Amino acid sequence: MSTTHGHGSQDGDAHGDTAGSDVVLREGEVAPDKFENPGFGPHRPRRADVDTAANKRAERQVVALFAVSILGTIGFVVAYFALPLDETVASMRASNLALGLGLAFALLGIGLAAVHWAKSLMNDHEKAEDRHAQRSTDETRAQAVAILEEGAQDSAIGRRGVLKGVLVSSLALFPLTIALPLIGEIGEDWNVSKFKRTMWAKGKRLAIDPTGRHIKAADVTIGSVVHVIPDKLDETDAPLDEKAKAVVLLVRLDPRDLKSEQGEGWSYDGIVAFSKICTHVGCPVALYEQQTHHLLCPCHQSTFDVADSAKVVFGPAKRPLPQLPITVDDEGYLVAQGDFAEPVGPSFWERLR
Repeated sequence: MSTTHGHGSQDGDAHGDTAGSDVVLREGEVAPDKFENPGFGPHRPRRADVDTAANKRAERQVVALFAVSILGTIGFVVAYFALPLDETVASMRASNLALGLGLAFALLGIGLAAVHWAKSLMNDHEKAEDRHAQRSTDETRAQAVAILEEGAQDSAIGRRGVLKGVLVSSLALFPLTIALPLIGEIGEDWNVSKFKRTMWAKGKRLAIDPTGRHIKAADVTIGSVVHVIPDKLDETDAPLDEKAKAVVLLVRLDPRDLKSEQGEGWSYDGIVAFSKICTHVGCPVALYEQQTHHLLCPCHQSTFDVADSAKVVFGPAKRPLPQLPITVDDEGYLVAQGDFAEPVGPSFWERLR
């Protein structure tokens, strides 16, 4: 049925087969509100519907995909125990790679198997039903249950024992990839106070990351940015943990551009050092804009003004980056005056206690 607006278009108009309401075709004409139901095209059976061998081959393919998921989960569990972390970058890289591949195959196998099962083994007849109120009648709801039961029968899972076995096995094993790391954290050190302090201390030299070479103030040019770690980091019991807390960005400005700093005398001749850990969610702040003296966090675009105590000028971060007080020793090397005045990184409940 068509509608008429203004000059109006009549039923049987040449444009009457265009779908959609209030879509202007020509001046004064709109598309009809409804169009004839075109119905379904002729059904084209799949090869698996008419060829028993193809049907069995599709079933074996689904079984193989579920088996891939099972092997992925087993691989994840084996990697979790066989590749423990020993506080080296190489061990962390190997562990993450093995765990990631195991988890990927565990999920990919289940997903591909489910899709291939639906596309090749379950029926592919098109069905349609009229729109109705959201709350269906009791009769319709009972009919929906019957349709679900019909779908279960159509999947033939009761007759396909191997398929049912690998389906249940893959779904039963997959939660291990989530539960195992959580269980593994039981008994770990949950001393939150360790996050309040880093290994920076009075007289601790600043070193370039990752070479560990000490930094002289004379070597830092105006506008340059240096990624800094504490000296002798590798000699600690947990170097990666200590580095994660103590990483620093060193920037040299023209002293005349410094508006403020978080403590008196915490900079040296325009050289300032701030924690590299964003105070929003802990991403590495590593993008420096020399003209504006802004540090940008690439994760959520929090922006900090280095020339003004690293105050937040944009983004979701709520606190400035903590400043590391620095000076030089008798040999001209940059050293810390002490630790950060407050905990680095995102806020936590015990931060100010």
